[in-house]
Order: sequence, then C-alpha cells, then structure tokens
Amino acid sequence: METIRLMLVDDHEVVRTGLKTFLNSQPGFEVIAEASSGSEAVKKGLEIRPDIIVMDIAMADGDGLEATRSLKAVWPETIVLALTVHEDKYYFMEMLAAGAAGYLTKQSAADELVQAIQAVAQGHIYLQPALARWLLEDYQRLSDIAGKASTTSVAGGPRPVGLYVLSERERQVLELLARGMTNKEIGLQLGLSPKTIARHRERIMGKLDLHSRTALVRYAIKTGLIDAA
Repeated sequence: METIRLMLVDDHEVVRTGLKTFLNSQPGFEVIAEASSGSEAVKKGLEIRPDIIVMDIAMADGDGLEATRSLKAVWPETIVLALTVHEDKYYFMEMLAAGAAGYLTKQSAADELVQAIQAVAQGHIYLQPALARWLLEDYQRLSDIAGKASTTSVAGGPRPVGLYVLSERERQVLELLARGMTNKEIGLQLGLSPKTIARHRERIMGKLDLHSRTALVRYAIKTGLIDAA
C-alpha cells in the first residue's frame, strides 16, 4: 500500500501536533508538511504537492475557504479534506463549492478521520453523516423551486434562469442587492466582508448571465424574490 502524504493546516499548534502524532501512528499515513494559515497552505501546498491537505477553515491569515479556492484554481487535482469546529451549513456548502472532497467537524471520532482520509485518497467524497442531510434538504428545496419556475412564464421575453442555480447565500446576497443595499451594508447584515460580498455578486452575475444591478433587480422581481415597488 502506498503511503498517503498529508499536509495539516490549522492555526493552533497544539491541534497540529496532536493530529500529526495520531496520523503518523496510522499505517500508510505520513504527515510531510504543516501550515498555520490559509496563505501558507497555498504556498506550501503548491511547492510540496501532498496527496491530501487536511484543512481548517477559520484562521487569522487567510481562511481555509479562500485557500481551497486558490489551490483548486492553480492545481485542480488538489484533494482537500475540511476539518473544522464549524458545524455550519454555510461553511459546509461553501467548502464543497470551493472543491473540497470531504468535510468533518473536530468533534468526529479519530477513526472517522482515518476513514475520511482513506476515502478521499481513493477519489471518493466523504461527508460527515450528521451533516450530509443538508445536501438532501437543499436538493428537495431546490427541486421544488425549479418545479415552480418551470411553470412560470415571463411576458415579453424568455423565462429567466431558475433561482435553483444559486446557493442559499447567493440568494440572500441577490435579494439584498436588488433592494438597493451596498456591498458594505450587505456585509454588515450578513456578517461578511465587503470583499466577500463582491465575490458573491460576481458569481451570481456569472451564473445568471446578467451584467448590471438593474438586470439583477429585474431578475429578482421576475422570479418573485422581491416584490415590484
């Protein structure tokens, strides 16, 4: 069996030390690198090219979400397994959208971490069972939205792309943009930075093939996301 080469990314040294000691004790695992921030993870990851990167999310200098996006953009074969304290649907969905192959919370049992690493190393997706329900819930909800959208025509033009193409967070941002709020105001309401809101806006426009705030407002009205004034 080939050894699985691992890189650990966490801003707490005691966590990295504990993980390294445990994982190095497992047959077929070897921790070859560590990073304490997202920016360091990107730099070392691209230099060393480990088989799997075990990635924390919330870190001081560049979070794991941005690091995962950056790594996947430059090195699409990167395998990232999120290991975080966040049992949070937003982070769960965003990490998967960024390209993570798995998601576990730090409350997971040690043997589950081993199973997750082995699974993603074989090309599978590993989601902590207690969290995977979110995918089913979203699928059911988006299927309902898509069904409603398919029966709704728009006078004078083609039917708009359904809201189901947007994530829950993107729909929140779209609604607030359509109500005339600035990136800064939306960020304050949602607890995100203006830069993050700007990225959401770019992705929304790309998914919907719309290129102005006016077009976004018209779309939000047509799909019933907001009421016409």
